[in-house]
Amino acid sequence: MKTEKEPIKECSQTILAIHDVMDILNGKWKVSIIACLCYKKMRYSELLREVKGISGRMLSRELKELEMNQLIIRNVLDTQPVTVEYEITEYGSTLKSLTHTIAEWGMKHRKRIMGK
Repeated sequence: MKTEKEPIKECSQTILAIHDVMDILNGKWKVSIIACLCYKKMRYSELLREVKGISGRMLSRELKELEMNQLIIRNVLDTQPVTVEYEITEYGSTLKSLTHTIAEWGMKHRKRIMGK
């Protein structure tokens, strides 16, 4: 027999988990960066071009935080000049379905609000 507190506890745990995710993916750029890297490895300049509106300074900061949270890997290639490539980790790739869901919802929302 369930008690009244079980749904409240489940809700609290859900909210805590959502807060954890939002702390890691905070800001307007991280999900876009992850979405890009879920499809292919990219150099810094490619990410800067692909993620419209982000500054170089902000991209550097976001990449460092994503790397710290083990969602991406920074690879320094032995080229002349040195090339740096970013790729999604196996752990980070578990967010691909989330980015897809967010994108689908965003398209529906845009259509609903803007009629486009």
